[in-house]
Amino acid sequence: MTRDVAKKLSLAEQHEWFQQQRSRRAVLKGGIIGAGTMIGGTALFGPASSATAAVLGSATRPVPKPSPTLVSSFRLSNGSGVVPFGRHISYGADPTKQINVAWQVASPVANPFIRIGPNPFELGEQIPAELKVVSTPWADITGAIDSVPPAATAAKATEEQYYAHVAAANLAPGTTYYYSVGHQGLDPSIGDLSQGPIASFTTAPQWPGPFTFTAFGDQGTTYDAVSTTNLLLAQNPAFHLHAGDVSYAEDGGDGLLTDSYDPRAWDSYFVQAASTAAFIPWMVSLGNHEMEPWYSPNGYGADINRFDFPGNGPAVCPGTYTFTYGNVGFISLDPNDVSYEIPANLGYSGGTQTAWLGQTLSSLRANKSIDFIVVFFHHCAYCTCVTHGSEGGVRQYWAPLFDQYAVDLVINGHNHIYERTDPIKAGAATTTAPIGSTITPATQGTTYVAAGGAGKSLYSFSAPDSYEGAVDNVASVAGYSNQAGGTEVKETVTWSRVRYTGYGLLVVNVAPPAFGKATMVVRAINENGVELDNFTLSRPS
Repeated sequence: MTRDVAKKLSLAEQHEWFQQQRSRRAVLKGGIIGAGTMIGGTALFGPASSATAAVLGSATRPVPKPSPTLVSSFRLSNGSGVVPFGRHISYGADPTKQINVAWQVASPVANPFIRIGPNPFELGEQIPAELKVVSTPWADITGAIDSVPPAATAAKATEEQYYAHVAAANLAPGTTYYYSVGHQGLDPSIGDLSQGPIASFTTAPQWPGPFTFTAFGDQGTTYDAVSTTNLLLAQNPAFHLHAGDVSYAEDGGDGLLTDSYDPRAWDSYFVQAASTAAFIPWMVSLGNHEMEPWYSPNGYGADINRFDFPGNGPAVCPGTYTFTYGNVGFISLDPNDVSYEIPANLGYSGGTQTAWLGQTLSSLRANKSIDFIVVFFHHCAYCTCVTHGSEGGVRQYWAPLFDQYAVDLVINGHNHIYERTDPIKAGAATTTAPIGSTITPATQGTTYVAAGGAGKSLYSFSAPDSYEGAVDNVASVAGYSNQAGGTEVKETVTWSRVRYTGYGLLVVNVAPPAFGKATMVVRAINENGVELDNFTLSRPS
């Protein structure tokens, strides 16, 4: 298949074509032998027993089941020689009592487990984990399409990656727990950290209190990505939001079979992130570079084996979910479903995601204990960056809902820069909000932030940068929005308030109601920790 042909097909159609090609090749080779592992990955070892499930929820997630099966080459290794790596944790649907823990092993091991306890010297019994495999049939990829991943020529025919998962439930709110992970032949014990360090996590408090969270998008595995990861840790956040485009294993970004792909980039990514992700929950949203057509009709068949999503959004959209922390409701969305710029997955949810969004926003806004609503996803609703501009599909389908329910803050990635808008309603700024401003979203509208400077190569603006210490108050900025049919509509806007071409992240300090109002102070800092922007969102209590 050529790239031009692939671009005319949806991601699901490309996946079906690829499976047909693999079936034909298998027949020519004499058929597929035995019942092997699904391409997207299945469990090699089952979840916790029913007795343990009272404490630990099953880590199983709905997995699109591609066909045909692939014979996995795995053989159980000597567990004593395999050290877990790439630990990453996330919240379940209820952060006060649910934490998901995942990690990798370089080869399949027997009886993976986790120990959890109230202190490093009391970790408790072994609790079974589920081991999933992601098998990438490089031999079939290179023989079926016209774009051969450079790494494939030096790699084995099938690349297999092993992820262990545990979903811990029934935990106490606002409590710090310690944990270690292991498997048969390797059981970290007190005084012997050579077999794997002990880490910790903290559940969300039962009652609202002050807290900090951080956010960025578009990370990859680069020197600057290491820098922003360490910068994140220095902010001591309760959790971190990732607005998509995570590892860039799929480096094309169009959701096409013909794009370059190296699944081993995920291994490097999880090692890079583990210094924070083993201790701080990372809540991940899916970007265009997470669409991997080889694994499932929606491209997420491997992603759901790498990450643990809360699973409370539309069944067809694994990266769409909601959770509440303190007095803030958070929503992660999948903009590939509404993207006119990159239409590989356009409309794949059949409208269920947008309907779910409206229902969820209504529920959150009706909840008297929630002051702020933060929505994060990959494609920018409002951005003047010259590379991707603004996504018209997001403006068409979701921005009216953000207006209707007075969403306070929208965090995006996709454009590898920092940009912050004035508060916007119905597509226009309602006021000018210079650095240091206090904004009242209930009356003034939603503030949109593009925070895509987590580490991947940087993009540029059509106007000069304008940030704290270097303000350039241009009257208007040229931009464009992506519309149906792949068209770009030029626009000149006045809502672009702060722009910065460089790396960094968002740091958000939330305070519960006091003296009649709740506040959310949003700061942007560069990779050296220098402040670029700050503004306050205020809500009457």
